[in-house]
Amino acid sequence: MLDQTRTPVFTAIKQYIDDEVIPFHVPGHKQGRALPEFKEYVGERVLAMDLTCVPGLDNICNPRDVIREAEELTAAAYGAEHAFFLVNGTTSGIQAMILAVCQPGDKIIIPRNAHRSALGGLILSGARPVYIEPEINADFGISMGITPEQVEAALREHPDAKAVFVISPNYYGTVPPLKEIVAIAHSYDVPVLVDEAHGAHLKFHPALPPSAMEAGADLAATSAHKLAGSLTQSSYLLLQGGRLDPKHIKAVLNLSQTTSPSYILLASLDVARKQMILKGRKLLERTLEIARWIRGELSRIEGLAIMGEEVTSLPGCSYLDPTKITVNVQGLGLSGYEMETLLRREYKIQVELSDLYNVLLLVSIGDNEETAGKLVAAFKDIARKRSLKNVVRFCPPLPAIPRMAVLPREAFYSQTYCLELDYAEGEISAEAITAYPPGIPLVCPGEVITREIIDYVNLLKREHADLQGPEDPELKVIRVLKDTVSMLEHGAASRAGLA
Repeated sequence: MLDQTRTPVFTAIKQYIDDEVIPFHVPGHKQGRALPEFKEYVGERVLAMDLTCVPGLDNICNPRDVIREAEELTAAAYGAEHAFFLVNGTTSGIQAMILAVCQPGDKIIIPRNAHRSALGGLILSGARPVYIEPEINADFGISMGITPEQVEAALREHPDAKAVFVISPNYYGTVPPLKEIVAIAHSYDVPVLVDEAHGAHLKFHPALPPSAMEAGADLAATSAHKLAGSLTQSSYLLLQGGRLDPKHIKAVLNLSQTTSPSYILLASLDVARKQMILKGRKLLERTLEIARWIRGELSRIEGLAIMGEEVTSLPGCSYLDPTKITVNVQGLGLSGYEMETLLRREYKIQVELSDLYNVLLLVSIGDNEETAGKLVAAFKDIARKRSLKNVVRFCPPLPAIPRMAVLPREAFYSQTYCLELDYAEGEISAEAITAYPPGIPLVCPGEVITREIIDYVNLLKREHADLQGPEDPELKVIRVLKDTVSMLEHGAASRAGLA
């Protein structure tokens, strides 16, 4: 039985500082002496903790000492067999998952609304995505999850796929039927990779949805910094089962992860794990009580609609994380963007995100009754000052997923040029365009731009929706591949070869 009261990395850092070691090693600020203005603001102790891989502090590339022990404690805390500390964020974990299972040309089944880091993983690995369109919640205009039926259909059509990639939970806290998806994938002996960026807290309270490891997933990248209390950019990569080799996972991580990790981030991962395993249930019980109170208060404000448990009856959603509160503000005559601006400008409150319909509130173990009270008071004040309106903002049906002419990697490395969007029909996009709502790419690198997509983008621009991805923020022009004709011929030949 491992001693979860231990914090191996944090303890080693404190010992190094207490020993008053004179540093003739990097970092060059030498415990803050070279950066006095910064040290005065953040404090001497923080800069003294900014260390590097020296004897007694282990090495993240080949951990044998305190980092290895801390990772073993984390694996046990999360019910995994192996854990890897990440200081390049969950982005590095997601990309490592894809690189670990896919060689160039290999297929991976992946939701269309996967995070941009997954697109980076496709480009780096040269994998061939087999996209699944997630379910859409029309009332809130957001994408939900994928279904077991969709996964089974994709595996039947592509039995040579190397992995199934799943988002659980998504940004809005909806959780797909992950256990069923895992069972289907494993029946084909295909591993399941989970983007669990928003689920680092799930394991530690029975009222929360099941975590990726509890659902039987093989690999999960989880953002400890989002909801488990560690510092920004610190995450865990969790592994279980015999389908993937932990040594290979580590070798892949070493390709891209820094050799000079922040020991402040590593220590925060260490302490966050200890706190969650020892006190997480108690802390989360209070968090859930605060979230329930906020939900109750906001639901009584005329003009607001709160996404609740009713969504768990919809396809692609089996659970809802109650600490994520999606507030539809259309009834106040506001867009989510306008509500975000009002809250920040007038009440000094910053929401997690906004879209055309909603603002998303994130309640964590760091919240209390005071912060919750100020949030609710701000909403009540905004609603009191506005006359109710029946605002009709709609999310029209998405265009069909366009044909992939070349792989994302090939599109990324091809020669490109900018073309007015209205004249880009039939061209191969070098960029992704993602529409919020519902947070699903309309086109990805390597896909053929259709007239339907162009018309849809123009419609969303008139609605002042958020369109992300292209270099041109106004999306008047889009970057496309130069030699479209030969690329289309090459893509046809490649598809024929794979048939």
